[in-house]
Amino acid sequence: MVWQDLIAVDEVRLAVVVTLLLFFFTAADAAGSLSMTNVASLPGFDGALPSRLETGYVTIDEDNGAELFYYFIESEGDPSTDPVLLWLTGGDRCSVLSALFFEIGPLKLVIEPYNGELPKLRYHPYSWTKVASILFVDSPVGAGFSYSRDPKGYDVGDVSASMQLIKLLREWFIEHPNYLSNPFYVGGDSYAGKIVPFITQKISEDIEAGVKPTLNLKMIMEHCKGEDYDNPKNEICRQGLTRFESLLDEGSHAQILDRKCIYASPVLNHETIYRKILMEKIGVLKHAPPQPSIKCGVYANYLSYFWANSNVTRKTLGIKKGTVNEWVRCHEHDLPYTKDISSSIKYHHNVTLKGYRALVYSGDHDAVIPFLGTQAWVRSLKYPIVDDWRAWHIDGQSAGFTIAYGNNLTFATVKGGGHTAPEFEPERCFAMFKRWISNMAL
Repeated sequence: MVWQDLIAVDEVRLAVVVTLLLFFFTAADAAGSLSMTNVASLPGFDGALPSRLETGYVTIDEDNGAELFYYFIESEGDPSTDPVLLWLTGGDRCSVLSALFFEIGPLKLVIEPYNGELPKLRYHPYSWTKVASILFVDSPVGAGFSYSRDPKGYDVGDVSASMQLIKLLREWFIEHPNYLSNPFYVGGDSYAGKIVPFITQKISEDIEAGVKPTLNLKMIMEHCKGEDYDNPKNEICRQGLTRFESLLDEGSHAQILDRKCIYASPVLNHETIYRKILMEKIGVLKHAPPQPSIKCGVYANYLSYFWANSNVTRKTLGIKKGTVNEWVRCHEHDLPYTKDISSSIKYHHNVTLKGYRALVYSGDHDAVIPFLGTQAWVRSLKYPIVDDWRAWHIDGQSAGFTIAYGNNLTFATVKGGGHTAPEFEPERCFAMFKRWISNMAL
């Protein structure tokens, strides 16, 4: 089971660990492993950006020449004191630009029919950057603009990709020491939520070292106990799974009330990635994704291909030539990846027992990772209830439900939220995040 979550790391202790790390990295090493671009404006957006934007690369695998690409957006509030949030997105190998444009970033794509011109951007009033500086990272290697010069560098997994992110953090903070006194948080959604507790535990160790439709699902749980869901031997179980999948496919998995639409992400094989060439002038895609109806929420995904693959955009972001010939929003099983963290519950247990704050949230209309499953593993921790199940509100109306447990653990649902809850309910998710990050009750 995976989840969306946020985990806090005490800013003072983080300062200690980064100070210790300075003993292991010389100034020359740090300078050679990180490159930065200050971005004053973005193609498609009129006027000055809401706050400072920096992009860059951090070398995380010297042997294979692998580098992770990041977008760092300063808080629109007070960057000198506001929290710094590392944010990761899910997969398979989806670009963090999805989180930036569709979920919690300060800019969104303007939804209008694509006419061959560069898609436009607009300001997002519910951006989480209003109260925090966010480090968005294309991870693992091969996601978005992150790349490896040797194909061997793409062969990573949960553990190795997590350790690479920890290396990125070390290098980034060495180059940005002015953020060491700020509270630091690690967050992610969809599959990324699976590795957030692991990353946090590793950071803490460094510090210490110097689904629904319910009826159909119940039917499956009743007759499929102990069965392999991919290849069940029990015929009643097989029939139940077939019916369940057919019913689920009647609508959108990500938000069960949404239209069923084409998923705007093309399937590419490993070889074609390196053969794609953009046209010199505008950067028109050689292999555009399927075009969904403009009435579909995934139309924004479609537009993102034309924005990210524009040569103007690439130049502005400081994308290195010859690294990623064509940006793809998500890679569908075309690059190797090992899922070697079977469950993150033990890591969540470990870090919360140490006193680190955690917010676990779920959209209540998500059929990919239904909130009932997330609620179940949260309960399995057997922490005492501090503030029992209740509604939380915006303008006197319920925005979801929440429960607070001992060891600084909060679980919340977002009313109307889908798989990536901020994409579907930005105002409610911003209110939730702002209250929690400010140590207020939801």
